[in-house]
Amino acid sequence: MNYTVQYFDEAAQILKQINPDKVEQMVELLVRTRGEGGRIFFLGVGGGAGHASHAVNDFRKIADIESYAPTDNVSELTARINDDGWDTSYQNWLRGSRLRAQDLVFVFSVGGGDLDRNISANLVCALQYARQIGAKVCGIVGRDGGFTAKIADACVVVPVVNLETITPHTEAFQAVVWHLLVSHPKLKAAQMKWESALGSLVVSNA
Repeated sequence: MNYTVQYFDEAAQILKQINPDKVEQMVELLVRTRGEGGRIFFLGVGGGAGHASHAVNDFRKIADIESYAPTDNVSELTARINDDGWDTSYQNWLRGSRLRAQDLVFVFSVGGGDLDRNISANLVCALQYARQIGAKVCGIVGRDGGFTAKIADACVVVPVVNLETITPHTEAFQAVVWHLLVSHPKLKAAQMKWESALGSLVVSNA
């Protein structure tokens, strides 16, 4: 079996093992957040930071939920890291954003954060702050999910089928799940460009 075939086979295995009930729990929390006028704050580092920026776009434009990510403002983020430190950078950004109980903090992370091993401590501190405020927490994580999975109100853990490909599969399926969320009938508030274009084509050809 070559690597490409193996990778696709692993992806198929993961897709069959992801718990759909956890995704539906997330949908209900997001519907509630929107209904209460809450906002979503997406947190991630590395690939998760890129996902956060993309998700902000999708949830604002498609799901009509006010959304933000600290990594979208590199000037503020680096100032907070420089002046206050990495560990509290996201926490203090949430404080500056006036995080409220109606809001939701959404994490994209492979490990989910682990203070004991000093991994993604900024995520852990941010989630601890969210809990103090009473905000809801969601996450799409890998491995055992770390701190995020322990305290989240709804969390999808991407199953591990190969120890050598934990990160690429986790980050790939984070995108799969959040695109499922914004296209879910309970959340989708606006039609996407290609779907609307193809829909009008079908009507004009009818």
